Amino acid sequence: MLTHATPPSSHEAPDVGVPVMPVPEDGTPTIVHLTSEYSPFARTGGLAEAVMGLASHQKQGGANVVVFVPLYRSVRDHAPDLAPLGRPIQVDLGFRSEEVRFFREVPSPAGPKVVFVDIPSAFSRNGLYGEGGRDYADNARRFALFSRAVLDGIPRLIAGPVLVHAHDWHTALALMYMRCYSDLAARYATTPTVLSVHNAGYQGHFPPSLLNDCGIPPEVYTYQHLEWYDRINLLKGGLTFADMVVTVSPTHAQELRTPNGGFGLHEVFQWLGNRFVGITNGIDQTVWDPSTDEQITANYSPNDPWNKSRCKAALQRSFGLPQRKRIPLFGLTGRMVAQKGLDLILASQLIWNLDAQFVFLGAGDARYEHALLALARARPQHVGVQLNFTDRLEHRLMAGADMFLMPSQYEPCGLTQMRAQRYGALPIGRRVGGIADTVQDDHTGFLFDDFQPAALDRAISRALARFADPREWAPRMSAAMQQDFGWQRSAERYAQLYRQAIGIAASRR
Repeated sequence: MLTHATPPSSHEAPDVGVPVMPVPEDGTPTIVHLTSEYSPFARTGGLAEAVMGLASHQKQGGANVVVFVPLYRSVRDHAPDLAPLGRPIQVDLGFRSEEVRFFREVPSPAGPKVVFVDIPSAFSRNGLYGEGGRDYADNARRFALFSRAVLDGIPRLIAGPVLVHAHDWHTALALMYMRCYSDLAARYATTPTVLSVHNAGYQGHFPPSLLNDCGIPPEVYTYQHLEWYDRINLLKGGLTFADMVVTVSPTHAQELRTPNGGFGLHEVFQWLGNRFVGITNGIDQTVWDPSTDEQITANYSPNDPWNKSRCKAALQRSFGLPQRKRIPLFGLTGRMVAQKGLDLILASQLIWNLDAQFVFLGAGDARYEHALLALARARPQHVGVQLNFTDRLEHRLMAGADMFLMPSQYEPCGLTQMRAQRYGALPIGRRVGGIADTVQDDHTGFLFDDFQPAALDRAISRALARFADPREWAPRMSAAMQQDFGWQRSAERYAQLYRQAIGIAASRR
């Protein structure tokens, strides 16, 4: 075990903590999630919903669950009343010290306990990771402070044993701190750790000049741990110190072990062996249910789908398109970035020429926003674009679309293809990651392999051939709507994963 003689530490203060969770009577550890996003308080993509869904299902299953998330400005929009948990502490990182406070919601919700970590210098900003299309220059230190503060908060706020579950690069340093500093190594010697890789395309690359700012001892800046092509790689560091690692679908776990799909870390994923698994995310099927959804124009179900046509007409109105009942309507919602296959869509011959309608919802890279708006101006009767994403409009898009475009470069899991199927919008997606695991070709959607516009167009053509015949389309739509994408099976696999991590941690005694 690596230990560092002068660890970044917090100054002890008596009675600083207020327990947020009792000690489990059966001795099972409290599950502690460390995450940079958590729905609805802080969200930029699927990470917030995925962590919230897992934590909520674990809580419903009887587990003690505590979630630590930074106290961003956006938190106040959803939780205006917060109560402090004990007195502030001082956290030293590098040569600087920061005051840290912990807060909880008032009144306390019935679900997982959420602890907001207040570091004003790091998180009292307009954005989560950046503004104006640029990342904050101090992101490495911001999330290093968060990770270090949580480790000091755990023994003050949670009684009994814990299992630490970190998510993505933002919290990966916590796993390094737990093993590399003498005070934390003693405190957390037998604490099991899990790292979730939600999107390996984002790894936390930073220059080595930030080693001290992040409290990273130089002895772990090696190719075995945090060094990656003369850069700090925070995700790599988390992978090498975690007891167990999980990504968000079985197919993606296999992709990450390959040179083409591992984002430069395939050898690390291979090295992990059976300590690396893939578990598909779930969705909240009480929220994503067209038979009860209050955000859509009219409710419908697999056995009574006729109101979907009313939802389609409402979606056409919302996007300024002609209300044509039998015209195929394709939808896409998400971050408008290269990963989502926008280049294929913009190069598609069918999307530029087909007598069909296409609606796009979401913001992202300026070049894609401008290109989609130009497409809408060129085809005003066929293309509608809304850059201002809202949850309500996302629900209405799923309910009104006949088909859902998902031609992703890569897709670790993806949640939108599951939601779309529940609403009878059959996905047209690339056979990668979670799309391959959750869409059945020519049964609940249509898949293609090559990342080429022609391959997308062929999949669209296959879908249109089925759509043209209601006798062919109806059973496929019904099958898609009856898919079970709930968290139950995934949560059972996470319980097994945790048992493996607990066994590994116990061996360190």
